[in-house]
Amino acid sequence: MTETLRAADVLARRLYAAGCRHAFGMPGGEVLTLVDALVKAGIQFHLAKHENAAGFIGEGLHHADGAPVILVATLGPGALNGVNVVANAHQDRVPMLVLTGCVDASEAQSYTHQVLDHPAVFAPITKASFRLEAEVADIIADKAVSLACAPRNGPVHIDVPISVADQPARDRGVRQAPPAPTQPAPAALSQARSWLAQAQRPVAIIGLDALQENAGPEIRAFLEHHQIPFVTSYKAKGILPETHALCLGAAGLSPLADTHLLPLIQRADLILGLGYDPIEMRPGWRNIWDPAAQRVIDITPEANSHYMHQASLAFVAALKPTLAALTQDSTPTSGITWPCASPTEVKTALAEAFPSHDDWGPAAVIAQCRDSLPENTLATADSGAHRILLSQMWQCNAPRALIQSSGLCTMGCAVPMAIGRKLADPDRPVVSFSGDAGFLMVAGDLATAAELGLAPIFVVFAHASLALIDLKQRQRQLPNAGVDLARHDFAAIGRAFGGNGVTVRNRDALDKALQQALASDRFTVISAEIEPGGYDGRI
Repeated sequence: MTETLRAADVLARRLYAAGCRHAFGMPGGEVLTLVDALVKAGIQFHLAKHENAAGFIGEGLHHADGAPVILVATLGPGALNGVNVVANAHQDRVPMLVLTGCVDASEAQSYTHQVLDHPAVFAPITKASFRLEAEVADIIADKAVSLACAPRNGPVHIDVPISVADQPARDRGVRQAPPAPTQPAPAALSQARSWLAQAQRPVAIIGLDALQENAGPEIRAFLEHHQIPFVTSYKAKGILPETHALCLGAAGLSPLADTHLLPLIQRADLILGLGYDPIEMRPGWRNIWDPAAQRVIDITPEANSHYMHQASLAFVAALKPTLAALTQDSTPTSGITWPCASPTEVKTALAEAFPSHDDWGPAAVIAQCRDSLPENTLATADSGAHRILLSQMWQCNAPRALIQSSGLCTMGCAVPMAIGRKLADPDRPVVSFSGDAGFLMVAGDLATAAELGLAPIFVVFAHASLALIDLKQRQRQLPNAGVDLARHDFAAIGRAFGGNGVTVRNRDALDKALQQALASDRFTVISAEIEPGGYDGRI
């Protein structure tokens, strides 16, 4: 007997074929058929406590399995609750399918309760928006998956009308073949090879696009062949081990790090942007080099529309074949060619700028966590002053060992992303780092961690303030206003949701709490109480 498929089944099957095994959200009556279809297709549906957290749990999982995130939300308030995480997926280049329920088009003509224009809401923050139709459900599903996973990755929205989800549909196995990787034209490659051969002071900046292409091995071979020192963006940390002799460290939002990195880049005679997407960078990185005076080669999957910088040669091409072509038939370089010790000096200066030997304070919390936790620990970071410091201090020797929101830079992402990471890799230690305000935004999803039986470690920098905004406020010599919080008992919140909770005020207590957390089968909230002002002069 031939199985009768619903339009929702066709969509769910395509998502399963894309590698999706988990979906996250907060269902309403309008998406019950969709949730049923996902489960029947082999995709487990997980109830989160807020649609925003649901999307970030999915992102945490995505960084392990590579599959697109599935966010499910009902119409109206459910869809709007997900706007922040969808915008994050758009700016942080995360493939995501945003599935929202909606009323039928005819119903919307005379019924207004919770009805609004979902496609108009999501248009600025998605790559595309579709309305599911039963007759072409397979085409819409494949278009959505293909667009979400095409460079640069991003979210795609599908509105699913209530009756359409249940309508009979066919799955004809529609699949768009992925485009073959491209490389620049021979003349441009020849010019780039010539510049590489002539360069005495080359430097590379590796960014998010390289991570999405999984181009680490090819980048390593290229940089080692030409002996080119490199900097990574925060997202690209670990694409090559940060212990690598050519690694200078990470850049993004730290003015302190930039005082050492930017002068080096401005002294370079050849700058290579390897998948460098400046959406992660602070304004201080805008037009920091002059392509009329310095040779600049940009290799990206999309043409430059950001105007954060310009290039002498701009290659819209895949990194892997392009780097192979640039190295072909060239003689390996023996040692770093910089005539002075500038790269080595910068590396030393950065290590001194971000010391790890403080007795207590934000840097001590980060350093002690790095010392106490196993090397294979997976980390997530919320936005705030602690994230800037963490991104400079937390050494990564594998890609995606530290994940964060560095395009949109939203708060409230670290806790749910850690839940997703732990769901994907239950045998590896997972730790999240949040400020107290960011933690409070998503504390309700500690219940999700408990319900899933997961045991990540949630470290809270409890400094009773919006530390980064407080710092900026004081730097402008403005009176204190709107940046202070009370000192809440975050450890008690952890225990209330069925986990462990510990408050620490020194490194020994933190080390003890971390060891206990690693041995526990329940999640642990560690509230590290520190005094305000601990980031002054440190980021």
